[in-house]
Amino acid sequence: RRQYRQLLFSNGKELSSHISGVILFHETFYQKADDGTPFTKMLIDNGIIPGIKVDKGVVPLGGTDGECTTQGLDGLAERCAQYKKDGAKFAKWRCVLKIQSYTPSYQAVLENANVLARYATICQQNGLVPIVEPEVLCDGDHDLPTAQRVTEQVLAFV
Repeated sequence: RRQYRQLLFSNGKELSSHISGVILFHETFYQKADDGTPFTKMLIDNGIIPGIKVDKGVVPLGGTDGECTTQGLDGLAERCAQYKKDGAKFAKWRCVLKIQSYTPSYQAVLENANVLARYATICQQNGLVPIVEPEVLCDGDHDLPTAQRVTEQVLAFV
């Protein structure tokens, strides 16, 4: 995997005419090319802004019918400060909401909006631009007007 990333990131400045930023996982953020150059430096040298995925994945949200929230707020300030020091300019956090008969529930939408708000605040306090991703999944048998309505509600909460 590292060699594949090295191939992508060593493509020179031509890549930056198509890609302005790259979201990296923790593992990739600290990887280096064969010559010892950190991937983040390779990106910056080629005009691409390095970012970091800081959430720790989804977990079940108690009291709901199979809904979830995203974990990772514990220690986030320290992680953001370190990522900023090590070259990150932005961070990304994803919350997932599913459309079903009775979901997303008010509880799930509110919880995920609050988590995203806390994440964004912590990022800004540490000099990172927060990318807020409230993902409303398209899976299911709902129609387009339902997807639009739910997405608008979720975005209004966020």
